[in-house]
Amino acid sequence: MTTTERTTAGAWRGADLGTRTVSYDERDAILYALSVGARATELDLVFEERLRVLPTFALTLAQWAPDELGSRGAFDTQTALHGSQELTVLAPLPRRGEIALSASVGEVWDKGSAAVFDVRVESEFFVATWSLFAPGAGGFGGDRGPAKPSRPEGEPAVQRVLHTAENQAALYRLTGDRHHIHIDPAAAERIGQPRPIMHGLCTLAASALELARALDVHPADLARLEGRFAAPVYPGDTPSLRAWGDARDASFELVRGDAPVIAGARAEFG
Repeated sequence: MTTTERTTAGAWRGADLGTRTVSYDERDAILYALSVGARATELDLVFEERLRVLPTFALTLAQWAPDELGSRGAFDTQTALHGSQELTVLAPLPRRGEIALSASVGEVWDKGSAAVFDVRVESEFFVATWSLFAPGAGGFGGDRGPAKPSRPEGEPAVQRVLHTAENQAALYRLTGDRHHIHIDPAAAERIGQPRPIMHGLCTLAASALELARALDVHPADLARLEGRFAAPVYPGDTPSLRAWGDARDASFELVRGDAPVIAGARAEFG
């Protein structure tokens, strides 16, 4: 089916978004680690002689896939939002190399006033799924999809402050996602934000890194990660990280005041 023949959001289910081979080296992996909050003293994240690549770096390599779906006209790229993210690690990323990636549209959920497109990217090292919330694209008679996960009960086992840097969004842009809302105040204002916002994937990866520190595990041992983006974070913010469970299966959220900015999140470390 061609792009012009796809008259409803549901018709995009199963669409092939193509394959790409992406390459990177130690410099790219180190720049990424610094951009999500790695410290200069964490030598196996920032020193090429000891480098272990953060698994969430994979998401920068596959960012072309959701962008590809938008460029094909599946939704309005000016209003669509990154709703949630999943990452399953199959093998450690090498320090440098070339990785073949294949992308497709998974489920397309009908939320009534909006549609949610799942974009799935597969490789020998990871599987990642972007869920993209597209206002105005719903109402095609599809399944609404799974309910949002509930917050864990009881007191969290981990309570930490996540310190973000004033220049963090500007730095993270250099890993590939150069959307203007993360750097240009005028672009941020056009989407109703008082100033440039952090990338959701930067905030999620920074949360996973801080969670690994709190659980006393190595962040490169991350095996699975998922989270829903509930509100923006601004560079320089200090939201609270709350987690339940342990390294084998931790539920967590990131909260600014009493309002979640990342909700329904989970992480597993192997």
